[in-house]
Amino acid sequence: MKISREEVLHVAELARLKFSNEEIDLFSRQLNDILVYIEKLNELDTEAVPATTHAHELKNRFRDDASSPSLSPEKALENAPEKEGSQFVVPRII
Repeated sequence: MKISREEVLHVAELARLKFSNEEIDLFSRQLNDILVYIEKLNELDTEAVPATTHAHELKNRFRDDASSPSLSPEKALENAPEKEGSQFVVPRII
């Protein structure tokens, strides 16, 4: 498959990108090289190769969802510089 200069210009226009003539030629060559390589890979028989999403198997590490006692309002406000009732007092931001 060959990518034409017009196709590169069309995609650049869709993406609202402007390139010089040299850049358009460079991108056309690079995209063609990529497509040639993909075609070469498509020739390989990969039927026996299992599909992978990562190089090594990942496993999420979740902790058990268990309830535990929380701080009482008095304990939570113990070191507060300023408090009013069971709430922290913070500077007013306007």
